[in-house]
Amino acid sequence: MSDLMAGIIVGVVALPLAIAFGIASGVSPEKGIITAIIGGFIVSFLGGSSVQIGGPTGAFIVIVYGIVQNFGIEGLAIATVVAGVMLLIMGLLKLGTVIKFIPYPIIVGFTSGIAVTIFTTQIKDWFGLTIENTPADFLSKWIVYFQHIHTFNFWPFLIGVLSLIIIIYSPRVTKKIPGSLIAIIAMTIIVYILRHYLGITQIETIGDRFTIDPTLPQPEPISFNIQTINLLLPSAFTIAMLGAIESLLSATVADGVIGKKHNSNTELIAQGAANIIVPIFGGIPVTGAIARTMTNINNGGRTPVAGIIHAVVLLLILLFLGPLTKHIPMACLAGVLIIVSYNMSEWRTFRSLLKNPPSDIAVLLVTFFLTVIFDLTIAIEVGLLIAMFLFMKRVAETTQVSVTTDEINLSDGSDNSEEEILILPKGVEVYEIDGPFFFGIANKFDGVMQTLGDKPKVRIIRMRKVSFIDSTGLHNLGSLYRLSQKENIRLILSGVNERVREVFIKTGFKDTIGVENICSHISEAVAKATDYVNEQKNQ
Repeated sequence: MSDLMAGIIVGVVALPLAIAFGIASGVSPEKGIITAIIGGFIVSFLGGSSVQIGGPTGAFIVIVYGIVQNFGIEGLAIATVVAGVMLLIMGLLKLGTVIKFIPYPIIVGFTSGIAVTIFTTQIKDWFGLTIENTPADFLSKWIVYFQHIHTFNFWPFLIGVLSLIIIIYSPRVTKKIPGSLIAIIAMTIIVYILRHYLGITQIETIGDRFTIDPTLPQPEPISFNIQTINLLLPSAFTIAMLGAIESLLSATVADGVIGKKHNSNTELIAQGAANIIVPIFGGIPVTGAIARTMTNINNGGRTPVAGIIHAVVLLLILLFLGPLTKHIPMACLAGVLIIVSYNMSEWRTFRSLLKNPPSDIAVLLVTFFLTVIFDLTIAIEVGLLIAMFLFMKRVAETTQVSVTTDEINLSDGSDNSEEEILILPKGVEVYEIDGPFFFGIANKFDGVMQTLGDKPKVRIIRMRKVSFIDSTGLHNLGSLYRLSQKENIRLILSGVNERVREVFIKTGFKDTIGVENICSHISEAVAKATDYVNEQKNQ
């Protein structure tokens, strides 16, 4: 019963948002509702979270609007299907857990950037400006707004302000009915009276701009060609990444509230399936919606049944109340989206992140400004690239290479808890790598090698703290082994863990260096080195 009530409430909550997101994305309002119906059903039916509510979200407005302007509805369908395939592959390759580790400054950067962009797109309808063609990019939009400020219309502005007041203050009266729905119903009635009884016709409604089709959507074939796919691939990647991040973030937040754990990979597969199927019926990209998911939880939803009922409720509204949506004023939808953009902005979090280390601030600001001024696709790609470089830099900084030529204190580390000193014979040097041995520290290792003076008889590479080794690190070891052979220096590896040992076996490096030169403990390595040095003296 609780799932039934939650599903009905979420369906009602989703209606104004689906309409607003559809229009702001550059498609007709029923396309937003269709997306919420089909996408919401698939996400609930197949998803890895029991309470996730899927549908169109504000995060996609910017990217979807750009695709529609440049490639039309068919281009959007192709990009969405390709994004769905990407999400499906991510889920099948079990990348769900990896995506959740995307740096927080990137998420806040592009989320705040999207919020600013959504707010910018609503200025025209809120101020009732008369503009034939609104530019797609941020700076051009504001230039055109200022150029047409003389066309300001008081009535749409008043409707927008009243909508904002209702949405902001209605929770003080009731939290069961969403403020956006109250605002839409109230403003629609007021505007209907103003237009039909008082002769005030300057207030534009959905019906003035769109023709509503309140029927069941029919599947339409999508014609793919490699040329269009190549052009839309960056946009599809953005949709896939944005969908994955938002869905998994929503599911993670929901986990904390209901005390359950979602399956990230199953969730990605469900999101992929939804984004493959929805475009066939004319819908826009689907993802998990945090606000609707939390509404579902707060109203007692605990199983996927609530999400399925939410989809059925929206379908009934479309079929029986669809024609009434044409009376909704555009300025009221602008008010709804302005509140959405404010909630998305996370300005308090943004401000707090500005107190973080300079590298985090750089990622945050670069992602934010690229999202606002240029393009969300560029922002995500550049943001991820910067984050990866910074991550590698930090790992490389934490990985140290040290040299010992006299004695080793075994109590200082994990080899032995007892106080024990290992004396190194003359001609034996120990190099300890403290951290993963990957391409980021290969040059550091080479640098340490080049600073040494006299050539030793034995080099021991202590690898007890090397958690993994990549191909560059392996190549580095191979070069060191060949150089040591040429100079008649024996190379011994110490403390090699199972994971690294498996890499040695698979690549054949174990046979190259010789199994006798791979020791499990530093004491064993030093003993072998001592025997070798003594043998060399006796020869």
